[in-house]
Amino acid sequence: MTTPAVSATLDRAASLDPAGFPADPQAITLQALEISEALIRRFDQSGPRYTSYPTADRFERDYPAETYLRHLALRAAQPRAAPLSVYVHLPFCESLCYFCACNKIITQDHSRSAEYLDILYHEMDLLSPHLGAQRQAIQLHLGGGTPTFLSAAELTALMDHLRRHFDFTPDAELGVEIDPRTVTPGTLALLAGLGFNRTSFGVQDFDPDVQAAVNRIQPYDMVRDALQASRDHGFQSINADLIYGLPKQTLDSFSRTLDQLIELSPDRVALYNYAHLPDRFKSQRLIRAEDLPSAETRLQIFLMSVRRLLGAGYVYIGLDHFAKPDDELNLARLNHSLHRNFQGYTTRAECDLIGFGISAIGKVGDAYVQNHHSLNAYRDILARGQLPTAKGFNLSRDDAIRREIIMTLMCSMPLDFAAFQQRHGCDFQSCFTDELARLGPYVQAGLLALDDRGLQVLPRGRVFVRAFAMVFDQYVRRPRVAAYSKLI
Repeated sequence: MTTPAVSATLDRAASLDPAGFPADPQAITLQALEISEALIRRFDQSGPRYTSYPTADRFERDYPAETYLRHLALRAAQPRAAPLSVYVHLPFCESLCYFCACNKIITQDHSRSAEYLDILYHEMDLLSPHLGAQRQAIQLHLGGGTPTFLSAAELTALMDHLRRHFDFTPDAELGVEIDPRTVTPGTLALLAGLGFNRTSFGVQDFDPDVQAAVNRIQPYDMVRDALQASRDHGFQSINADLIYGLPKQTLDSFSRTLDQLIELSPDRVALYNYAHLPDRFKSQRLIRAEDLPSAETRLQIFLMSVRRLLGAGYVYIGLDHFAKPDDELNLARLNHSLHRNFQGYTTRAECDLIGFGISAIGKVGDAYVQNHHSLNAYRDILARGQLPTAKGFNLSRDDAIRREIIMTLMCSMPLDFAAFQQRHGCDFQSCFTDELARLGPYVQAGLLALDDRGLQVLPRGRVFVRAFAMVFDQYVRRPRVAAYSKLI
């Protein structure tokens, strides 16, 4: 199995972890700087982001709620079920951000959230009896939309209702997405008092021309004050989202945005690549195609951003995530407990995910389920006393194995062939001969380490983890339901 090229890859590893795989830590800073434009041009392609496998565009329509309930019953019957992660989708926004691909409802009528919450509570009440006695929850995420569209009384009532149905552990991660334009220090104080300990701020870009082009005006001082208020109220980890590839962006303008973000010093940074898909997302039709940066400019912005964030002391977690060395996300990377779900990278081990609200996705065992996208359909089905299930997917044994492989690669954790065979009764090299052959160019390029012991993503290979995952995706070569974004 081992070839001279592969052996050379392993020999170049600066250090090894106890299992014999390349380790460590801060070598990523220097090695990431070796990512060349030629390498990115060679391996860049379009592909899924792998927040699940199979990806959500492969979910089957008209998935019966009875099937979801059957999987919940199987979970409830287990002596020790997986802990729970809870996601609540709150879709309301006061104004439209042109780049946004989320499921949202644009309105300044705040009375609409009260009606929505009543429907949401009905969904929780219908689902709750099927959870059984094992309701330990170690994660909660409020997403949107804009969760802070809700009033203080509504946020308090929502948490009361959630705690009625779930047993959140004392160390549970409670995270909330924040729009700096709609949050106040009082709201952040309230969220902290309700138990939230993580905030994620949508920054995107500080340049006034870019903000105007995407209809999201939020001056630097506004974001600075909101982040400082988060710190003042004791939030343990603060994330900031940036997007590159937006209209009016230039290398110089984004460099200034990075200057300002680094000054704010969030614990984590997510650097997303804007996917311009106006045929799928109507709001993106308001963006002038001629204002978008060229592919060359986008590449230069990405390379500059990686160098700047690493130079500022952040560690490259993988894909588009960076974290400070002492942040839990990096510690999870180092101890191989990093995980990935529909909210991105997470520090907790595999959970069953319960989703509430329109378009929310859940995962129970080897099944995925997604609620109706439309508020009208969601409301009408719940009014009939039924769960609002629209799509889903039951994983086969092969799907479950490939999911494990793909998520291991996405998290840059070592894939030990002996341990794999012990878990699945399958010799990895025999079962995935074709896939290993297709990984050859990545091994030759020094992005992966591969020998008879196993497979490991090397530091600069973290940029290309989506490409590695695609090698093991049996669906990606079939006609796809959705357009995918470029890797870089």
